[in-house]
Amino acid sequence: MTLTQLEIFSRVAELRGFTLAANRLGISQSAVSHAMKSLEQELGVELLRRHTARVELSDIGEQLLLRARAMLGLADTLRQEAADARGMKRGTLRIGSFGPTSSVTLLPGILEAYRQTHPGIEVHIEEGPDRQVIQWLEERRIDIGFVVLPQERFDTFPLIEDRMVALLPAGHPLATRAQVSLKDLCDDPFVLTEAGSSELVWRLFSAARLSPNIRYRCSQLLSTLDVVSRGDAVSLVAEGSLPADTAARYVKRPLSPAVRRQVGLAVLDRRQASPATLAFIESAIRRHHP
Repeated sequence: MTLTQLEIFSRVAELRGFTLAANRLGISQSAVSHAMKSLEQELGVELLRRHTARVELSDIGEQLLLRARAMLGLADTLRQEAADARGMKRGTLRIGSFGPTSSVTLLPGILEAYRQTHPGIEVHIEEGPDRQVIQWLEERRIDIGFVVLPQERFDTFPLIEDRMVALLPAGHPLATRAQVSLKDLCDDPFVLTEAGSSELVWRLFSAARLSPNIRYRCSQLLSTLDVVSRGDAVSLVAEGSLPADTAARYVKRPLSPAVRRQVGLAVLDRRQASPATLAFIESAIRRHHP
């Protein structure tokens, strides 16, 4: 068994296909097929179920994929620790980011400082909903992720705190109030933004034993803002995710009682984090907690 076989296996599992994995890795499809056949023969189990248009993981394949990713992560840490001894001139960092708060507000500034001190580190950024970032961390598909805190299953590093606000169409009756309650937001059609802190929104309503009238679900915040500005629905979002130049299109009001949201970085295990990952954490903390 080789690390190359495990890397190919991980890519095939991620992309659900030999051709896509071959294209991503820059090798031939026959090389991918040969590596998977050799790995299965060595282990004596079927890792993949081949279909006409795709491949699926077997039950044991799902189990071994987590082990394979753990081994690949440790191997990458070894390489980066060796690179660190040489001045960390090379390496790879995989970052998970969600919504405008991390992708637009936090990440660009941190990356700018990081690249100045570590220009040789290749950075890969995966973007998805907050719950997706959590899953990527657990599966070791990323080295570090932006998350809404707290997250007790990870080692975390707080960066910023903002508040949750209600978004209302201009002219809405609630817009005249200084504050809005969760119950107030249950009387109108509701639009849920699934790219940002959707899990936090669900927890808030659930804890209050309330059910918003969800009429729309948007994968991006800008789509949510369009729905609200047209007067079709109300919403609940983090204030830090809102763009600075569109406030005239809607009205934002703080919640009563107030709800704070904390955003930070998370790693699966700080003790096993690579030097490139630790350096990114250091850059983020230095920028937001000078």
